[in-house]
Amino acid sequence: MPGRRSGGLPMYDLPELIGQTDAWWLGLVHHLEAAGLKGLPERPCRPDAPEELWLAQDLALAQTCGYPLTHALAGRVRYVATPCYGAPGCEGPLYCSAILVHADARITGLADLKGRRAGVNDWHSQSGMNALRHSLLPYAGSEPFFREVRVTGSHRASLAALQAGEVDVAVVDCVTLALLTRCAPAETEGLRRLAWSAPAPGLPLVTRAAAGDAELESLRRGLAAAFADPVLAQHRAALGLTGLVVLPLESYDVIPAMAQAAPQDFWG
Repeated sequence: MPGRRSGGLPMYDLPELIGQTDAWWLGLVHHLEAAGLKGLPERPCRPDAPEELWLAQDLALAQTCGYPLTHALAGRVRYVATPCYGAPGCEGPLYCSAILVHADARITGLADLKGRRAGVNDWHSQSGMNALRHSLLPYAGSEPFFREVRVTGSHRASLAALQAGEVDVAVVDCVTLALLTRCAPAETEGLRRLAWSAPAPGLPLVTRAAAGDAELESLRRGLAAAFADPVLAQHRAALGLTGLVVLPLESYDVIPAMAQAAPQDFWG
Protein backbone atom coordinates (compact mmCIF):
# COMPACT_ATOMS: atom_id res chain seq x y z
CA MET A 1 0.00 0.00 0.00
CA PRO A 2 1.53 3.35 -1.03
CA GLY A 3 2.12 6.22 1.41
CA ARG A 4 3.14 6.43 5.00
CA ARG A 5 1.37 4.13 7.45
CA SER A 6 0.69 4.34 11.19
CA GLY A 7 2.04 1.82 13.67
CA GLY A 8 3.41 1.51 17.17
CA LEU A 9 3.75 -0.46 20.38
CA PRO A 10 2.18 1.75 23.06
CA MET A 11 1.34 -0.80 25.74
CA TYR A 12 4.80 -1.55 27.21
CA ASP A 13 6.58 1.52 25.86
CA LEU A 14 8.52 2.43 29.02
CA PRO A 15 10.80 5.50 28.75
CA GLU A 16 13.60 3.42 30.28
CA LEU A 17 13.35 1.00 27.35
CA ILE A 18 12.68 3.44 24.53
CA GLY A 19 15.93 2.56 22.74
CA GLN A 20 15.13 -1.16 22.82
CA THR A 21 11.53 -0.55 21.73
CA ASP A 22 12.67 1.60 18.81
CA ALA A 23 15.26 -1.00 17.76
CA TRP A 24 12.70 -3.82 17.98
CA TRP A 25 10.21 -1.77 15.97
CA LEU A 26 12.81 -1.08 13.27
CA GLY A 27 13.46 -4.82 13.10
CA LEU A 28 9.74 -5.45 12.74
CA VAL A 29 9.56 -2.90 9.93
CA HIS A 30 12.44 -4.62 8.12
CA HIS A 31 10.72 -8.00 8.19
CA LEU A 32 7.27 -6.61 7.44
CA GLU A 33 8.63 -4.81 4.40
CA ALA A 34 10.28 -8.05 3.28
CA ALA A 35 6.83 -9.63 3.58
CA GLY A 36 5.44 -6.99 1.22
CA LEU A 37 4.15 -4.29 3.59
CA LYS A 38 5.49 -0.88 2.67
CA GLY A 39 5.32 2.59 4.20
CA LEU A 40 5.69 1.72 7.88
CA PRO A 41 7.30 4.43 10.03
CA GLU A 42 10.90 3.81 11.05
CA ARG A 43 10.04 4.80 14.63
CA PRO A 44 6.83 3.76 16.39
CA CYS A 45 4.05 6.33 16.57
CA ARG A 46 3.51 7.68 20.08
CA PRO A 47 0.24 9.64 20.17
CA ASP A 48 -0.94 11.18 23.43
CA ALA A 49 -3.88 8.78 23.47
CA PRO A 50 -3.39 5.21 22.16
CA GLU A 51 -6.94 5.26 20.76
CA GLU A 52 -5.67 7.63 18.07
CA LEU A 53 -3.29 4.93 16.88
CA TRP A 54 -5.69 1.99 17.26
CA LEU A 55 -8.37 3.71 15.19
CA ALA A 56 -6.12 5.31 12.57
CA GLN A 57 -7.51 4.62 9.09
CA ASP A 58 -3.98 3.85 7.86
CA LEU A 59 -3.05 1.59 10.78
CA ALA A 60 -0.59 -1.14 9.83
CA LEU A 61 0.19 -2.62 13.24
CA ALA A 62 -0.31 -1.71 16.88
CA GLN A 63 -0.60 -3.39 20.26
CA THR A 64 -3.70 -2.93 22.37
CA CYS A 65 -5.26 -4.43 25.50
CA GLY A 66 -7.70 -7.34 25.43
CA TYR A 67 -10.44 -5.29 27.09
CA PRO A 68 -10.59 -2.66 24.31
CA LEU A 69 -10.25 -5.45 21.73
CA THR A 70 -13.45 -7.06 23.02
CA HIS A 71 -15.29 -3.84 23.88
CA ALA A 72 -14.62 -0.40 22.35
CA LEU A 73 -12.53 -1.75 19.45
CA ALA A 74 -14.72 -4.76 18.65
CA GLY A 75 -15.37 -4.73 14.90
CA ARG A 76 -13.18 -1.64 14.50
CA VAL A 77 -9.78 -3.39 14.32
CA ARG A 78 -8.62 -6.78 13.11
CA TYR A 79 -6.73 -9.20 15.33
CA VAL A 80 -3.25 -10.19 14.08
CA ALA A 81 -1.39 -12.16 16.77
CA THR A 82 -0.47 -12.32 20.46
CA PRO A 83 3.09 -11.83 21.71
CA CYS A 84 4.32 -14.08 24.52
CA TYR A 85 6.38 -12.74 27.42
CA GLY A 86 8.78 -14.34 29.86
CA ALA A 87 7.58 -12.62 33.03
CA PRO A 88 6.41 -14.34 36.23
CA GLY A 89 2.66 -14.71 35.79
CA CYS A 90 2.89 -15.50 32.07
CA GLU A 91 2.36 -18.88 30.47
CA GLY A 92 2.65 -18.93 26.70
CA PRO A 93 0.22 -16.33 25.31
CA LEU A 94 -1.58 -16.01 28.67
CA TYR A 95 -0.82 -13.46 31.37
CA CYS A 96 -2.06 -12.51 34.83
CA SER A 97 -2.20 -9.40 36.94
CA ALA A 98 -0.50 -9.02 40.31
CA ILE A 99 -2.81 -7.82 43.07
CA LEU A 100 -0.48 -5.75 45.23
CA VAL A 101 -0.63 -4.33 48.75
CA HIS A 102 1.88 -2.53 50.92
CA ALA A 103 4.47 -4.89 52.38
CA ASP A 104 3.49 -4.16 55.98
CA ALA A 105 -0.28 -4.04 55.44
CA ARG A 106 -2.39 -6.25 57.70
CA ILE A 107 -3.98 -7.88 54.69
CA THR A 108 -3.61 -11.64 54.41
CA GLY A 109 -6.20 -12.54 51.78
CA LEU A 110 -8.47 -11.09 49.13
CA ALA A 111 -11.43 -10.97 51.52
CA ASP A 112 -9.49 -8.47 53.66
CA LEU A 113 -9.70 -5.92 50.82
CA LYS A 114 -13.43 -5.34 51.34
CA GLY A 115 -14.14 -1.79 52.40
CA ARG A 116 -10.65 -0.54 51.56
CA ARG A 117 -9.37 1.86 48.89
CA ALA A 118 -8.40 0.60 45.44
CA GLY A 119 -6.32 2.05 42.63
CA VAL A 120 -7.21 1.10 39.03
CA ASN A 121 -5.42 2.45 36.02
CA ASP A 122 -8.45 2.79 33.72
CA TRP A 123 -12.07 1.65 33.50
CA HIS A 124 -11.27 0.00 30.16
CA SER A 125 -8.29 -2.09 31.25
CA GLN A 126 -8.22 -5.86 31.55
CA SER A 127 -5.08 -6.03 33.67
CA GLY A 128 -5.69 -2.97 35.82
CA MET A 129 -9.46 -3.16 36.39
CA ASN A 130 -11.32 -6.20 35.04
CA ALA A 131 -8.83 -8.71 36.48
CA LEU A 132 -9.14 -7.20 39.96
CA ARG A 133 -12.93 -7.12 39.89
CA HIS A 134 -13.10 -10.73 38.70
CA SER A 135 -10.70 -11.86 41.43
CA LEU A 136 -12.91 -10.34 44.12
CA LEU A 137 -16.29 -11.62 42.92
CA PRO A 138 -16.38 -14.50 45.44
CA TYR A 139 -16.30 -11.89 48.22
CA ALA A 140 -18.72 -9.37 46.70
CA GLY A 141 -21.99 -8.61 48.43
CA SER A 142 -24.99 -6.38 47.82
CA GLU A 143 -23.03 -3.17 48.39
CA PRO A 144 -19.95 -1.72 46.63
CA PHE A 145 -16.85 -3.74 47.44
CA PHE A 146 -14.46 -0.83 48.02
CA ARG A 147 -14.84 2.25 50.18
CA GLU A 148 -13.10 4.30 47.50
CA VAL A 149 -11.81 3.69 43.99
CA ARG A 150 -9.19 5.97 42.47
CA VAL A 151 -8.59 5.94 38.71
CA THR A 152 -4.87 6.61 38.50
CA GLY A 153 -4.37 6.78 34.72
CA SER A 154 -1.53 4.25 34.48
CA HIS A 155 0.01 1.21 36.14
CA ARG A 156 2.95 3.30 37.30
CA ALA A 157 0.61 5.81 38.89
CA SER A 158 -1.23 2.97 40.63
CA LEU A 159 2.06 1.75 42.09
CA ALA A 160 2.95 5.27 43.22
CA ALA A 161 -0.44 5.70 44.88
CA LEU A 162 0.01 2.40 46.71
CA GLN A 163 3.52 3.30 47.87
CA ALA A 164 2.26 6.68 49.11
CA GLY A 165 -0.57 5.08 51.11
CA GLU A 166 -3.23 6.78 49.02
CA VAL A 167 -4.79 3.39 48.16
CA ASP A 168 -4.67 0.03 49.91
CA VAL A 169 -4.55 -2.20 46.85
CA ALA A 170 -3.47 -1.83 43.22
CA VAL A 171 -3.39 -4.28 40.35
CA VAL A 172 -0.65 -4.30 37.71
CA ASP A 173 -0.16 -6.67 34.82
CA CYS A 174 2.70 -9.10 35.28
CA VAL A 175 4.72 -7.89 32.30
CA THR A 176 4.69 -4.27 33.42
CA LEU A 177 5.58 -5.37 36.95
CA ALA A 178 8.53 -7.44 35.73
CA LEU A 179 9.83 -4.66 33.49
CA LEU A 180 9.56 -2.04 36.23
CA THR A 181 11.14 -4.33 38.82
CA ARG A 182 14.13 -4.60 36.50
CA CYS A 183 14.28 -1.08 35.04
CA ALA A 184 12.85 1.10 37.83
CA PRO A 185 13.06 -1.02 41.00
CA ALA A 186 12.34 1.89 43.34
CA GLU A 187 8.80 1.98 41.96
CA THR A 188 8.02 -1.52 43.24
CA GLU A 189 9.86 -1.38 46.58
CA GLY A 190 7.85 -1.82 49.76
CA LEU A 191 5.06 -3.70 47.99
CA ARG A 192 4.09 -7.36 48.03
CA ARG A 193 1.94 -9.53 45.85
CA LEU A 194 -1.21 -10.68 47.62
CA ALA A 195 -2.48 -12.86 44.75
CA TRP A 196 -2.44 -13.45 41.02
CA SER A 197 -5.57 -12.82 38.99
CA ALA A 198 -7.03 -15.45 36.69
CA PRO A 199 -5.13 -15.69 33.39
CA ALA A 200 -6.32 -14.17 30.13
CA PRO A 201 -4.87 -13.93 26.61
CA GLY A 202 -2.11 -11.34 26.45
CA LEU A 203 -2.07 -7.94 24.80
CA PRO A 204 -2.89 -8.47 21.11
CA LEU A 205 -1.38 -6.99 17.98
CA VAL A 206 -4.03 -5.53 15.68
CA THR A 207 -4.43 -3.82 12.34
CA ARG A 208 -7.23 -1.73 10.87
CA ALA A 209 -10.56 -3.45 10.30
CA ALA A 210 -10.38 -2.90 6.53
CA ALA A 211 -7.16 -4.91 6.14
CA GLY A 212 -7.66 -7.82 3.75
CA ASP A 213 -6.75 -11.45 4.27
CA ALA A 214 -3.62 -11.19 2.12
CA GLU A 215 -2.32 -8.26 4.16
CA LEU A 216 -3.12 -10.09 7.39
CA GLU A 217 -1.08 -13.07 6.26
CA SER A 218 1.79 -10.76 5.29
CA LEU A 219 1.69 -9.22 8.74
CA ARG A 220 1.83 -12.61 10.40
CA ARG A 221 4.62 -13.80 8.11
CA GLY A 222 6.71 -10.70 8.78
CA LEU A 223 6.12 -10.88 12.52
CA ALA A 224 7.11 -14.55 12.62
CA ALA A 225 10.34 -13.74 10.81
CA ALA A 226 11.15 -10.92 13.25
CA PHE A 227 10.53 -13.14 16.25
CA ALA A 228 12.87 -15.76 14.76
CA ASP A 229 15.62 -13.32 13.77
CA PRO A 230 18.72 -13.91 15.96
CA VAL A 231 19.94 -10.38 15.26
CA LEU A 232 16.92 -9.05 17.17
CA ALA A 233 17.26 -11.47 20.09
CA GLN A 234 18.80 -8.91 22.45
CA HIS A 235 15.95 -6.47 21.87
CA ARG A 236 13.33 -9.17 22.39
CA ALA A 237 15.05 -10.19 25.62
CA ALA A 238 15.18 -6.60 26.88
CA LEU A 239 11.43 -6.27 26.28
CA GLY A 240 10.64 -9.67 27.78
CA LEU A 241 9.42 -11.12 24.48
CA THR A 242 9.68 -14.89 24.06
CA GLY A 243 7.42 -15.78 21.13
CA LEU A 244 4.34 -15.14 19.04
CA VAL A 245 1.07 -17.06 18.82
CA VAL A 246 -1.94 -16.63 16.53
CA LEU A 247 -4.95 -17.43 18.71
CA PRO A 248 -8.55 -17.96 17.65
CA LEU A 249 -10.24 -14.61 18.23
CA GLU A 250 -12.74 -16.43 20.45
CA SER A 251 -9.94 -16.99 22.96
CA TYR A 252 -10.48 -13.40 24.08
CA ASP A 253 -14.12 -14.09 24.98
CA VAL A 254 -12.91 -14.84 28.51
CA ILE A 255 -12.44 -11.09 29.03
CA PRO A 256 -16.07 -9.98 28.46
CA ALA A 257 -17.16 -13.09 30.37
CA MET A 258 -15.18 -11.82 33.37
CA ALA A 259 -16.82 -8.42 33.04
CA GLN A 260 -20.36 -9.77 32.66
CA ALA A 261 -20.02 -11.85 35.84
CA ALA A 262 -19.64 -8.75 38.00
CA PRO A 263 -22.64 -7.16 39.77
CA GLN A 264 -23.62 -3.75 38.42
CA ASP A 265 -22.82 -1.97 41.70
CA PHE A 266 -19.46 -3.65 42.34
CA TRP A 267 -17.49 -0.39 42.06
CA GLY A 268 -20.22 1.75 43.60
